[in-house]
Amino acid sequence: MRVLGLALYGPLAASTRYRLGQYVPGLAGHGIALEVRSLLDDEYLRRRFSGGRLPLAGMLAKGLHRLGHLRDQRHDVAMLHCELYPLMPGWLERRLLGSTPYVYDFDDAFYLKYRRGGLGVLDRVLGGKFDVVVRNAAAVTAGNRTLHRYASALNPRSTLLPTVVDTDRYVPAPRQASRIYTVGWIGSPSTAPYLDQLIEPLSLLGREGPVRLVVVGGPAPAIAGVDVCEIPWSEASEVELINTFDVGVMPLPDDDWARGKCAFKLIQYMACGVPAIGSPVGANTDVLQGGCGFLATTPEQWTDALRRLRDDRELARQMGQAGRERAVAHYSLHLHVPILAETLRNAAQGGTPCVA
Repeated sequence: MRVLGLALYGPLAASTRYRLGQYVPGLAGHGIALEVRSLLDDEYLRRRFSGGRLPLAGMLAKGLHRLGHLRDQRHDVAMLHCELYPLMPGWLERRLLGSTPYVYDFDDAFYLKYRRGGLGVLDRVLGGKFDVVVRNAAAVTAGNRTLHRYASALNPRSTLLPTVVDTDRYVPAPRQASRIYTVGWIGSPSTAPYLDQLIEPLSLLGREGPVRLVVVGGPAPAIAGVDVCEIPWSEASEVELINTFDVGVMPLPDDDWARGKCAFKLIQYMACGVPAIGSPVGANTDVLQGGCGFLATTPEQWTDALRRLRDDRELARQMGQAGRERAVAHYSLHLHVPILAETLRNAAQGGTPCVA
């Protein structure tokens, strides 16, 4: 069976790598050839994150290229991640997808994208875009309970498919004793501002002893008394870097967009045996169970959780071990390849999707 994976961004985007790309070898073992095609390449993301000028000519060329992919009739089913084209109405995306059944996949609250009031009249035109796309899908894969609940109200053929890791690649490394307590975060420039929640807690800890904040993949806040270290993200080094953390953190604001997040950072930390602390928002509360770490809301709670893991190394070790076991048991790629394979096969056999 041949599947056309339609990603919005190139492999620099974690969602493209972990929702589509990492499934390619495993699906091949099920007789499914997943071919991933991105609308926008990595250069687009680099320029957007750096505030540079967007490559408009290249974007137009990529858009035309995608039309060519859609005309390719060799595929039995398409897997659409996020959206086919930005600013395109759902009914038109549905039409461009033609008669090929498709699985709609999402790991963020994309349905909010055109409902925030920032696009004027376009918000009224595009506000229901994702509802049309979800409703007409042969199947939907949603990254967490919030997204699954939303999708299920529109399409009963919805499956909860968390964003997972290859637990053979994400493995714990021997801990190196250090006198500096290392708090780590991994992500992208778009979510790095959430780290501002930790300025006060880390500043307090910095007065008590040496603390380092390692930020991988985004800009770090300046924090008095804390050694702040920004490290560019690379796929080759991410697991090694996570294994240098004494604790991994995932602060989030409690808003509709953040509730659609899939707690992926926490899963990365846990798979590496690193204890974690996260805000009790959305999927964080589902993932951070079983003694893997702490949930924290207020600055006082963050400070207390960070301090406990700093001062009680045995507790940190136990939480790291529990996190590793939970990641293997619930958030492993090996477990979820068969689920996606079955979803794709059912979609291919489901015939014409329902009509909006």
